[in-house]
Amino acid sequence: MANPIPDKTRYTYVYHPSRQHKERWEKLAAKAHTSLSKFIISTVDGVVDEREELAPRHVRELEGLKNENKALREDLHRKDILIERYETELKRYRAAPWTEIDFKGIRPLSEDLVSVLKTRGSVDRAQLLEALGIDRRETDLIKALTAQLETLKGFGMLRVEGELLRWEA
Repeated sequence: MANPIPDKTRYTYVYHPSRQHKERWEKLAAKAHTSLSKFIISTVDGVVDEREELAPRHVRELEGLKNENKALREDLHRKDILIERYETELKRYRAAPWTEIDFKGIRPLSEDLVSVLKTRGSVDRAQLLEALGIDRRETDLIKALTAQLETLKGFGMLRVEGELLRWEA
């Protein structure tokens, strides 16, 4: 039987960057006891198969990470709401002695209030409410704040000029 004529549509030509590069590949093929053509095909197929195998794994991993990220965001959102509620309750608790008419005992000043007044030197009431995180609709907190400001004014630590509050101490 005669040698069949090779199918030219199956040929691929590789142009190596240098002669040394081609010689290196030929040595590697010889070490593997195969022709250069078979060596190139097996090496390229190995890389392609590995990448095709990794792709679905990466997709699954990405989906898992997306789901985990979503769950963590929801958890963080719930915790943010809880913290906000606790902070609101703490503000009300600390303001309670300042809103009672017949209070007896010691009423601590808000550290945040004193800190804002000291660092800014002078501030208007709207800026003060914003700095302390008090909503204008929270009338109890505003009453407590006003009582504390009056106390500071009475001790000469604060001067009130219209809407402007100046720290004097």
